[in-house]
Amino acid sequence: MGATAKFLFDVDFGATAKEATPAVAAAEHQAALVEAEQRGYRNGVNAAEAQARTEAERRTAAAYERIASALDQLRGSLKKVEDRFEAEAVEVALAVGRKLSADLIAQEPFAEIAALADQCFRELIAAPHIVVRVNGALYGTAKEKLEGIARARGFEGRVVVIAEAEIAPGDCRIEWADGGLKRDRAATEAAITEAVGRYIASRRGETAPQTFRE
Repeated sequence: MGATAKFLFDVDFGATAKEATPAVAAAEHQAALVEAEQRGYRNGVNAAEAQARTEAERRTAAAYERIASALDQLRGSLKKVEDRFEAEAVEVALAVGRKLSADLIAQEPFAEIAALADQCFRELIAAPHIVVRVNGALYGTAKEKLEGIARARGFEGRVVVIAEAEIAPGDCRIEWADGGLKRDRAATEAAITEAVGRYIASRRGETAPQTFRE
């Protein structure tokens, strides 16, 4: 049987452990600290920049939303102003039209009657007779000129001119065997006024049409 190895107490095991873990130099330790501080600083800066960008994007988005809302309100306001101006322009046009119509009739009361009769003579050339009713003040002019217009259009029938006090100057009624028509400025103006009133009421968002007076 072999001899048992004795435990040698004079062997220093601590020295071996110390030799296995080399000591860190002070310079390297300081460099590592500096690098860690710089890395931490960079990370902090990057995080702050990212937060700032996020906040800036949020504020930009909110600003765009406010701008879009303001533009919608502005468009609505401009539409109301446009509708109001358009309605007022139509009112002015209607008033001007009335004035011009009245002035034209005052200057040439027979002009519209002649134009309407001329059309009738063209289309009713084979009619045996045509009756034209006019205001009494225009009777002489109408009798003379209508007969001339009828002959110029080849109308060979009889032209009868009748004066009626209830017919306004510039208006007339033309009648033939199976029909007739009339020019009634007041009725025409009333129809135009009603139509314009409905249009303006719709532009202004009103429920009832406006009534216009001279």
